[in-house]
Amino acid sequence: MNPTFLPFCRGLPVLLPGLPAAVPLAFLLACAGCRVKEAPTVTVTPQVVPTELYVAPDGLDSNPGTRSAPLRTLARAARLVAPGTIVNVLPGTYHGGFRTDVNGLPNARIVFRSSEPGRARIVPPPVSGSDVAWDNRASHVDIEGFEVDGSAQVDGAQALGVAASTGKKWSVGIYSGGSYNRIAGNHVHHVANTIACTTSEGAGIGVDSFYKGIHSEVDANSVHDIGPPGCRFVHGIYMNAPGSIRNNIVYRISGSGILLWHDAHDVLVANNTVTASETGILVGGGDFFHSKGPNDHTRVINNIAYDNRHGITELGATGAHNSYRNNLVFHNLDGDWQLAQGMRHSGTVAAEPGFIAYDRNGAPDFRLAASSPAIGKGLRDEAGGPDFYGKARAGAGPVDIGAAQH
Repeated sequence: MNPTFLPFCRGLPVLLPGLPAAVPLAFLLACAGCRVKEAPTVTVTPQVVPTELYVAPDGLDSNPGTRSAPLRTLARAARLVAPGTIVNVLPGTYHGGFRTDVNGLPNARIVFRSSEPGRARIVPPPVSGSDVAWDNRASHVDIEGFEVDGSAQVDGAQALGVAASTGKKWSVGIYSGGSYNRIAGNHVHHVANTIACTTSEGAGIGVDSFYKGIHSEVDANSVHDIGPPGCRFVHGIYMNAPGSIRNNIVYRISGSGILLWHDAHDVLVANNTVTASETGILVGGGDFFHSKGPNDHTRVINNIAYDNRHGITELGATGAHNSYRNNLVFHNLDGDWQLAQGMRHSGTVAAEPGFIAYDRNGAPDFRLAASSPAIGKGLRDEAGGPDFYGKARAGAGPVDIGAAQH
């Protein structure tokens, strides 16, 4: 019988089953380490052709979603998106209480954007069936430039010029349970003002690890008038996972303006302005979903915490590698700082921030006056991107503390 050979075996022939019994043992041992040569693995990234959908107050959900034949609701748009889709929402009023759960891709994100920032307004429907205005469970999604207005669920809504909503009251404005999402440039206000104050948590913007979400960005949002008076369980921006919170303006929050809890760690909290809340910034860990804690390697840098009950606080399971650098912390009634034993802060400015106009109960202007002690006192290494108002922090110039670059 003639032997059959396999190639690529160290130059030696390999006999297949049926080979002669008299094959020398030395030959078989020499071939024991032989391997069939494998072709190299080739990773092919599929080409994604971006598409656009349009949503308008005078649209119809039976339309194809083109510019000339737009959809009517975000809920319908959420069912039509695919990786790479950009959903353009035209100025007008839209009902909240919907869910987005289609994932984008790293190279083909799904983008929901107000075509004119701040002019696509999301309000409670006449009969609310959800306690979340925008419930996002997907990953690689951007939510940009919307107003989320829960004032229709405020007692005395008629006096505010809005129609009252019945049913479930919103406890969360924008919720993100996925990974690698970006929530940017939104205006979230008057959410959860009349809910019962229980240990159930609420927030203007919530980034959650419960569904294993990680590494989302919360950037340049205005979040205010969140939670019922005196309730410490409802927060402005609530981060439960690794991620970043930058350039946000947060005020009049019944709980913490910015809260890190559950599986939060490795969070960057930079260039935010937080006022008139129970606690300005609370860095904590506990009630873990998918980790064992602690909240460690979190950086709190270039923030203003002013006129709160508590300034910047650590609570629960926190680590020794957290850092607190170059923050302005001042006039917080029950203490500017409360860090874990052995922790220190550095570069702190303890002075009035010098806003252009500050009214605790009105509409503050958080830009910095020319005499502000926050000007030029920030650290550049963590000050990425433009400020809250879109002004660049690029170049070799100094970085200011807070959400506004002078």
